[in-house]
Amino acid sequence: MSQPTPPPGNPFAAGQAPYPPAPAPAPARNNVALGLVVALVAALVAAVAYGAIGGAIEREIGYAAVGVGFLVGFAAAKVGGRNPALPVIAAILSVGAVYLGQLVVIAVIFSNLVGGSAPEILLEDFGTLTDAWKEAADGMTYLFLALAAVTAFAGAKKANS
Repeated sequence: MSQPTPPPGNPFAAGQAPYPPAPAPAPARNNVALGLVVALVAALVAAVAYGAIGGAIEREIGYAAVGVGFLVGFAAAKVGGRNPALPVIAAILSVGAVYLGQLVVIAVIFSNLVGGSAPEILLEDFGTLTDAWKEAADGMTYLFLALAAVTAFAGAKKANS
């Protein structure tokens, strides 16, 4: 059986495009400013989650600090690209996120003891919370801060490997 011959004229008239379709646009990458914004948002979200979980069980979890660090570092580098400043900034932001999360833990525990809401205590009695954090801080507290920083740096490096 023989192949049918194409109709004369335009060879693409039968509905076939001359070129393959254009690829979808790539996600935003190598945008340091956007990477910093994403890292800051990730740090704030992670801090609240860290504090809520820790407050609910009334203790800190080291793995949560690792998760905070990794989330902040990975998000910053995934969006911000390979800029060498991003892992360092992510490490600093993750330390701040874990610290803020620890303050949220204390605020949740205080709210359970004295009543009121944790956000009110966090916003209105911030000085009292920092004093309570200083008194409660021990070696494990500082270890969690360090774990978050190291994991954020590693997470940022992993995102671009």
